[in-house]
Amino acid sequence: MLNRSLIAVAAIALASLGAAAQAPTSLKDAYKNDFVVGAAINTAQITGQDSLGDAIIESQFSTISPENALKWENVHPQPGVYAFEIPDKYVAFGEKHHMFIVGHCLVWHNQVPAWVFHDEKGNLVDRETLLKRMHDHIQMVVGRYKGRINSWDVVNEALDEDGSLRHSLWFKIIGPDFIEKAFQYAHEADPQAQLNYNDYSLENEPKRKGLLALVARLKSEGIPITSVGLQGHNSLVWPTLEDEDATIAALGKLGVKVVITELDIDVLPRDPSMFSADVALKLRQDPKMNPYAKGLPPSSQQELAQRYAALFGVYLKHRDTVSRVTFWGVTDADSWLNNWPIVGRTSYPLLFDRAGQPKPAFQAVVQAACK
Repeated sequence: MLNRSLIAVAAIALASLGAAAQAPTSLKDAYKNDFVVGAAINTAQITGQDSLGDAIIESQFSTISPENALKWENVHPQPGVYAFEIPDKYVAFGEKHHMFIVGHCLVWHNQVPAWVFHDEKGNLVDRETLLKRMHDHIQMVVGRYKGRINSWDVVNEALDEDGSLRHSLWFKIIGPDFIEKAFQYAHEADPQAQLNYNDYSLENEPKRKGLLALVARLKSEGIPITSVGLQGHNSLVWPTLEDEDATIAALGKLGVKVVITELDIDVLPRDPSMFSADVALKLRQDPKMNPYAKGLPPSSQQELAQRYAALFGVYLKHRDTVSRVTFWGVTDADSWLNNWPIVGRTSYPLLFDRAGQPKPAFQAVVQAACK
């Protein structure tokens, strides 16, 4: 009996060949002259426990991001205590397969241990203490992988929906220049690494305006920002192609690259509160919000495929600005959307199904590169 991983690789190749005789058989080959294409990978894939996922990663992608391995709570859970076993394996995995390796993420208001912001008595620390903790963390983590991790998501989700700076503890304790300090510290730790600001819903006009003002300010101050990450947690109707196009074009004019960092497309119903990517959002279970528990119907598969093809058309239009596109997960089974914002939903946001088989969306994305 053939190994499941080999079957998955063969199915991927056959699907592409069947779609178009001259079409490339992988995403990385289809877009090799445009931008690198990758996926966020989880611990099971990093450690080799998910052979099915690993086969897809190795055959399809030229760049990887760590879903959780380098987030503060995992890599630096206690003062002076670092957990590098999984991050070391993550970097080794990327190097083994000659991939562009991304570090995600250094400064975020979520998934940070409470000790970072508090003293031993539980009181908030002062500005200088928090700056030192940020500096030491970045020096240790970025410094360990200097010359090996190619790009870092330095600051993650620092903007509110109205475009103003989020009043996180980083902001409240340090002030608005916590962003500048984070980029400066990362650049000091590895002057050759690409440095990225990463956020969601940046296609919405108020938030986009705030982003553009932030990037312009950082550039004017000489802060070493290389790129902006549009997370790309999209739906079938949001963002519009016009807003995606306008956002990428505006960032290109500011002299930064654009990376699509966490791409997925939610085909499930959403209420107005769900048009964001705030991981803190949790809603009550409702059967009406999980209509495809037994499988995605063919009509929805085609909608997903058409939506992906249209978005990749925009990315290709801006290939001089867009340098990377990363899917947030490998197969539908890996996706965070199965549990956000409603636990237990059956979601279908990626190019490979739960068995690791390529979906019509995969074929549509490969074919979009050939037009």
